[in-house]
Amino acid sequence: MIRDLCLKFRKLKYSFWSNNKFVSGRFKGKYPVVFRGQGEIIIGENVQMGVVNSPFYHNSYAYLEARNKEAKVVFGNNISVNNNFSAVSEKRITINDHVLIGLNCKITDSNFHDLNAEKRNQTDPSPQEVIIDRNVFIGNDVTILKGVVIGANSVIGSNSVVTKSFPNDVIIAGNPARVIGQVK
Repeated sequence: MIRDLCLKFRKLKYSFWSNNKFVSGRFKGKYPVVFRGQGEIIIGENVQMGVVNSPFYHNSYAYLEARNKEAKVVFGNNISVNNNFSAVSEKRITINDHVLIGLNCKITDSNFHDLNAEKRNQTDPSPQEVIIDRNVFIGNDVTILKGVVIGANSVIGSNSVVTKSFPNDVIIAGNPARVIGQVK
């Protein structure tokens, strides 16, 4: 009873930080989610945000931002997202059906600043779409950077930094991530 009341209060508190008016779909919210930006955030069916029996449950939230009017963050169906997740888009991030996302993961499709030293305070001139294909399992503490496509059924090991694309049915890990095996 008290835990449910505390969760309602936390969800209400974090909802005040949300400013995105272009969120469609519904998710099962096990903990707070903040929606920011001017673009679309689309949520499919049976998407769960947060895990009660996992770290960061009591002191974090999911952060989803479609930063500008052209940006999109798209979730397919039957997706489970663990605690302390963020997806920030200036172009498009797509997470397809049946994806499992571990604790403390981050996905971005932009550097968010121009890498040219003379233009460093300007936004990234070339954000690149990120696609997580169906049935991918993303371990804990994974960072996925702009332009990455993860093939269907692949597994990303914990603590990986994914800087390039990978095909279907591979196990990848490391910093930077590389193929370490095949999914059977």
